[in-house]
Amino acid sequence: MFLNYTKEFFVKKSLKNNLHNVKREVFTSRIQTVGLLVDESKFRHSKELINELTLQGIAPENIKIVAYRDKFDKKKTYSRPTFGKKHINWRAEIAEDFLTEFIETEFDLLISYYEIEKSFLMLITSKSEAKFKIGFAAVDKKLNRWMIDTDIENYKLFISELFKYLKSLK
Repeated sequence: MFLNYTKEFFVKKSLKNNLHNVKREVFTSRIQTVGLLVDESKFRHSKELINELTLQGIAPENIKIVAYRDKFDKKKTYSRPTFGKKHINWRAEIAEDFLTEFIETEFDLLISYYEIEKSFLMLITSKSEAKFKIGFAAVDKKLNRWMIDTDIENYKLFISELFKYLKSLK
């Protein structure tokens, strides 16, 4: 238990250092690739969220999702790439290949779909090479370029608001 608190302290410290180096890009192009970082500890409708994105014209093969769970069971098989606290060490280094690949992919849009500040999720968002980052208003404003103020369970409203604002920018 104590080691988990120590690990989280060091991850938060690394996250704080990363927040100073956040690049701020301006949205200028059409959205083709989307990265989706979901906290499945609180939100269990990832499939429906992906369906909403496809209804907005994003091809399903251009949506890459990574899920986080507070309680990660090694023996269980998850339907999508899933990580937990054990996949990030106390120096904030990532131990999973799929997570490293997700971070290094230059998505047109990264949707950080979590409303509770968890240092492990925030670290992935801050390290991501995505061109444009969007998340919830309840999370640190330094992480995302845009914040949408809605409830996590209301994914339809979140996606409709997101694309309404994106279309107004074009």
